[in-house]
Amino acid sequence: MTNRATCILTISCADTTGLVAAIAQFLSNHGAFITESAQYGDPATCRFFMRVAFHYNTATHSLARLHAEFHPIAAHYGMDYGFTSPEAKPKVVILVSKFGHCLNDLLFRMRSGGLHMDVPAIISNHTTHADVAKWHGVPFHHIPATPENKPQAEAAIEQVIAASGADLIVLARYMQVLSPTLSEKYAGRIINIHHSFLPSFKGAEPYSQAHARGVKIIGATAHYVTQELDEGPIIEQRVERVDHNRAVPDLVALGRDLEAITLARAVQAHIQRRVFVNGRKTVVFS
Repeated sequence: MTNRATCILTISCADTTGLVAAIAQFLSNHGAFITESAQYGDPATCRFFMRVAFHYNTATHSLARLHAEFHPIAAHYGMDYGFTSPEAKPKVVILVSKFGHCLNDLLFRMRSGGLHMDVPAIISNHTTHADVAKWHGVPFHHIPATPENKPQAEAAIEQVIAASGADLIVLARYMQVLSPTLSEKYAGRIINIHHSFLPSFKGAEPYSQAHARGVKIIGATAHYVTQELDEGPIIEQRVERVDHNRAVPDLVALGRDLEAITLARAVQAHIQRRVFVNGRKTVVFS
């Protein structure tokens, strides 16, 4: 088919009978060729989630038309839904402080094609990574953040985010706590990364604390930001076993690797429309 394009349909709603049949019938009636499909009905929350990738004929249909013609079905079942093109590059704004391992990893993956996204802005409360941003051709915004100027700093951050048209905000080791107002405004669109010692090893030098306690597993967790600090819905986690031979610098180096890959996988899942917020947890289709 010369006029073929790919589309991703995502759906979440209250679970009930007839959902899959109605969706399948709609796609069949519109000549869709399904290439990938995943669904899950959560018995605990009674919510239904579905992600379908399919080919459609651009000579007879468009994303806007598919969206409009699916609306009666969505309204009947109370669905939250969307038709998106995997070819479109989401705009991802990255916030970072002094540690640059996650930032560098994300930019490399974007530049090499591993992450299908654009980064219209990098925001930092330090100037440490200004040269990195310049090398990648990404506008760099230095917005100092202190307890005294926090409201003004967040207002400036929000202005950059709004001007960039960001689809997603990534805290790539941004060592500032976002206000409840900002967290709520971009709910489900802010991803954070942290070491998985929480809540056992909070505060400064968590790897030193972990080493002192003789941990046997270290890891990293990527999650959506909520008003509850570091307790948002988890998207991705990675762990690595360690033993008594590992010194603190070893744990730090290994932890940074885990943080970078965990964050990248969470961002990948989000921009591919594989993540659904399900109350305090997530459904993530592989």
